[in-house]
Amino acid sequence: MRALEELKKHLKPGQVYRRSDLEQWSNAVDRHLKQLVEEETLQKVSPGLYYYPVKASFGSVPPEDEKLVRVFIKSRKFLLNSPNFYNSLGVGTTQLYNKRVVYNHKRHGLFTLGGKVFDFRLKHKFPKDLSRAFLFVDLMNNLNELAEDREDILRKVKEKVLKEPEARMKRAVNAYAGERTKTLFNQWISEEILAHV
Repeated sequence: MRALEELKKHLKPGQVYRRSDLEQWSNAVDRHLKQLVEEETLQKVSPGLYYYPVKASFGSVPPEDEKLVRVFIKSRKFLLNSPNFYNSLGVGTTQLYNKRVVYNHKRHGLFTLGGKVFDFRLKHKFPKDLSRAFLFVDLMNNLNELAEDREDILRKVKEKVLKEPEARMKRAVNAYAGERTKTLFNQWISEEILAHV
């Protein structure tokens, strides 16, 4: 019992832990984890992954997506995204998706963490933070995954993209666009130049 209390001293509310993180403070980590889950000090969020919930007046606060992903892939190098963020661009996307996309260098596939599904995608390059220019590029890269009328969205994206600062858009396209997106963007720029000749 004393060993379990000793382990508890190292746990902080709101944190996500790997089983391996807790081995340094426990001589019987599996038994202690089982006890901590049974007494609801910890919640199991995925095989080998545990969360110490923050208590609020309405119950336990779920773990932050960022913390879940960081501990799961053992890296800070990732970008959390969602098709829902496209709705902020004003291009007619209104659907709400129960989907979180994680661009990263380590994992690929669908993983359930804390009851949420994360779509991990291996990418060589992605920005540190989401930007408007990146979201336009990402939307165009993933257009086939959207439920809305693609032609209509593409027409609206073209209108909006041509009003964005050109240098910023070019940087985002060159860094993160797939071939189809690059071709489309360059075609739009050429048409815009010709229209003003």
